[in-house]
Amino acid sequence: MFTMLTEERYNLILHTLKEKETISIQHIISKTGASESTIRRDLNDLEVQGKLKRIHGGARKIESMYDESSIIEKTTKNLHEKQRIAAYAASLIHEGECIFLDAGTTVLQMIPFLENKNVYVVTNGLTHIDLLDQHGIKTYLTGGMMKTRTSALIGTQTIESLENYRFDKCFLGTNGFDPTSGYTTPDPEEAAVKKESTAIGEREIRCRRSRKI
Repeated sequence: MFTMLTEERYNLILHTLKEKETISIQHIISKTGASESTIRRDLNDLEVQGKLKRIHGGARKIESMYDESSIIEKTTKNLHEKQRIAAYAASLIHEGECIFLDAGTTVLQMIPFLENKNVYVVTNGLTHIDLLDQHGIKTYLTGGMMKTRTSALIGTQTIESLENYRFDKCFLGTNGFDPTSGYTTPDPEEAAVKKESTAIGEREIRCRRSRKI
């Protein structure tokens, strides 16, 4: 049986991971003709080189902290959990409030729960527009440049547009959370929009508190 050279096996493994995200040891054996011990050694070597992550029975692709899934990929991922979070978040909204809905897929799931509430929505999420319209929710769309991968409006124009509004509540999507750094996202321009919308919401809370005093 023909057996590949080490570098050829490495290339095949890494190429397959680009397409499939994960790969099994048995699959590699069938493609290379190498023994199981050889493939395990290959995977160990590639993990040491930082090119993949070993998992039970195979390996998976290492995701860069700068990689971001598309809006379609995010929408279908962990959908049940997102709907539960969205239902709770929507329960915090009161009649007559103006809220900001960020261009996140968990935030998107809030919209059906707002149908019977008299609220005003400001959003930079292009994927939100049709659903907001379907549920008859009064909506304002920020300006800005469209980020194709997430269908979010971002940039200087978005931030300038946000400054024209005041929000009672602000709902944001996030890619991660760190105890020290807080909420995180890999795109600096999206981060700037989230930061500005949060600041506007916080200012409104401080104003309401000062009026009560």
